[in-house]
Amino acid sequence: MSAHSGLLLRLAGPLSAYGTQAAFTHRDTNIHPTRSAVIGLLAAAAGRPRNQVLHPFSDLPGHPTYHDLTLTIRIDKPGTLHTDYHVTGGGYPRPMSLRTSTGNHRPPSGSALPSHRIYLADAAFTLALTGPPHLIDTIADQLEHPHYAPYLGRRACVPDEPLVLGKPLTDPVHHLLHHTPLTLPNPPRPDAETVPVTVVWEQPPTHTSAARPYELTDQPRDYTQETRQYSRRRPWHTTEHLPAHLYAGRHPQTALADYLEREPSCTKRA
Repeated sequence: MSAHSGLLLRLAGPLSAYGTQAAFTHRDTNIHPTRSAVIGLLAAAAGRPRNQVLHPFSDLPGHPTYHDLTLTIRIDKPGTLHTDYHVTGGGYPRPMSLRTSTGNHRPPSGSALPSHRIYLADAAFTLALTGPPHLIDTIADQLEHPHYAPYLGRRACVPDEPLVLGKPLTDPVHHLLHHTPLTLPNPPRPDAETVPVTVVWEQPPTHTSAARPYELTDQPRDYTQETRQYSRRRPWHTTEHLPAHLYAGRHPQTALADYLEREPSCTKRA
């Protein structure tokens, strides 16, 4: 068995939301899936309560945690920003109205609470999820039979199928860059051999000196409702020129089904 293993996940759907500063009446979204959102999805599939999301897997060798996972994100379709003007709590009698931060019910004159919730519409991302083999195998089983339904950042955001692109791989990043179908917003030119695609890395990639770093506050430290904490990290992004023949066409589910059918050997570890 290899020292590390991984899975390919496809996070795509009509709406998704990956907040980094979601609080009070303004709930934003990042332009690609965050670590906190992906780990939250995995923990939901595992049925872990919020206060135990980041606990070690005590039944697995080495007691790994979700912190041992590395994400490499391919931005297939960036999607477009969509704002939902949302109103909660209006029209209810005071005993049923929303509560303030002090725990009291809001008065009738302020019972309605408007908020702006930002979503990504029609976005698609493919992730290489790498980590300790036993943890990857456990995650694969839990995603196949989830305790709670997975969602793309918010519970209203249902993912398209397939969510998991096959079984564990020895080198999912290689497949991400060379084999896995691309859901592009527009088809490549007929004469194009490659297409430019943005890829997000958690460590500076060694194959290029053109990687650009940026800062993101999405490293989860505590998922407990009352004491959520996230720390800052520094991911990197590059523009990769991927084979144009990976384009999945206007009906990507067909190409993805063909990929899963014709690549059985890629699911076997070395």
